[in-house]
Amino acid sequence: MKAARAAKSAETREKILEAALELFRERGFAETSMREVAAQAKVATGLAYYYFSSKDAIVLAFYQRAKDDLKPLIDEVQTGKKLETRLLDIIRVKFRYFAPNRKFLGALMAHAADPGNSLSPFAGESRDVREQDLAQFARALTETGTPVPDDMAAHLPKVLWMYQMGLILFWMYDRSEGQQRTARLLEASARMVVALIKLSSLPLLRPARKTVLELVEIVES
Repeated sequence: MKAARAAKSAETREKILEAALELFRERGFAETSMREVAAQAKVATGLAYYYFSSKDAIVLAFYQRAKDDLKPLIDEVQTGKKLETRLLDIIRVKFRYFAPNRKFLGALMAHAADPGNSLSPFAGESRDVREQDLAQFARALTETGTPVPDDMAAHLPKVLWMYQMGLILFWMYDRSEGQQRTARLLEASARMVVALIKLSSLPLLRPARKTVLELVEIVES
């Protein structure tokens, strides 16, 4: 009986989440109310609030679902022997996964631009999502045997995460057919990023590494 109730509760929660995402895609995040989400899910408004205290809570649930869905997909492509291949594959997986929600996520960025907002990629509420991403980039660096200066080792996964977030933001607003501009930008920038990582070991670039670390610290704070 308890297992059946838990299954029913999970099913109701999922139904509300799916209804909300459908409305966010069609109408936009700001334009959708919790009452409309409940109506779309065919549940009472109070029940929708029971599972999700707000629209922000629904988006955070979407982030968590994406985190869980993406892990096996990214694990599957963590096979390339070159860092450039790994970066391309990881980011392309994310583009494919988020494609159905691209417009909704683009509109959401105006709401979540403030780092203090719970929906911001930098917020504490999405820490475990970031940490999974950082672990994937750290794995790519390690398994490809990419040489990394000691002072950069702990920070480079964060640099790659920021690089990825910049590409995702560009992709959200890319109006070219099939987001071909983003595809070209990804390929060209991945080559450049990998080249810079390889060059970063040179003593001549130590001042540049220091600047990069300062930038990372500023963003993190």
